[in-house]
Amino acid sequence: MNNEVVIKCENISKTFPTADGTAFDVIADFSIEVNKNEFVVLIGPGQCGKTTLINIIAGLEEATSGIVTVGGELVTEPDPKIGVVYQETNLFPWLTVMGNVEFGPKAQGESKASRQERAQKYIDLVGLTGFENQHPNKLSGGMQQRVGIARVYTNEPLVLLLDEPFGHLDAQTRYLMEEELEKIWRQERRTVLFVTNNLEEAIFLADRIVLMTNCPSTVKQEYIIDLPRPRDITSREFLKIREEISKNLDLTS
Repeated sequence: MNNEVVIKCENISKTFPTADGTAFDVIADFSIEVNKNEFVVLIGPGQCGKTTLINIIAGLEEATSGIVTVGGELVTEPDPKIGVVYQETNLFPWLTVMGNVEFGPKAQGESKASRQERAQKYIDLVGLTGFENQHPNKLSGGMQQRVGIARVYTNEPLVLLLDEPFGHLDAQTRYLMEEELEKIWRQERRTVLFVTNNLEEAIFLADRIVLMTNCPSTVKQEYIIDLPRPRDITSREFLKIREEISKNLDLTS
């Protein structure tokens, strides 16, 4: 594995004011490093600050204390080199699949031929060949999420942040999307930080799992997932890791 650090969080803390004037500590002294092309999964109890952390790394929210660097540069605002995929795809309903996927390069002034060639590459990669002229309301939830993933990849970001992207999908579609994402990652090799509440999903996807505590959230433990890819969720080795992490997972929020 490449040991070049791409994402670095140093002593991140985040406090929100409450209606009664007190402070609510969501994240406290949180530090992690993610290496180049590594797939790291954050998992922890619900409402433990995972989305807040993703927003801080994405430059969408400011930490109360601590610093984040991506590619060696301090994160202070959103940056095209940081791609984000949320549970809600936020596709533009008036644009086609091609229009959504090519949107970033188009906004940057890239020529039509160049941006559509690149967009087509990722549309094909996520299995949406033939749907280029469809609008989002004609697509299933899983297909919409594929469009969102293709859109982020077309921007060619340095890192990908995925915040429970499959959380709203039914179980079968979710598993298919996990397989699809893992396949794309093996082909494209981007640096990924992925958030989930689903332990099986975490083990299926991760090179390394970072287990978070309840609020104020920090790192509880890290696990290297040294299993061959693609992974068999019914294998003895997979189930053994699942049992080990499950015993250490905080269940309350």
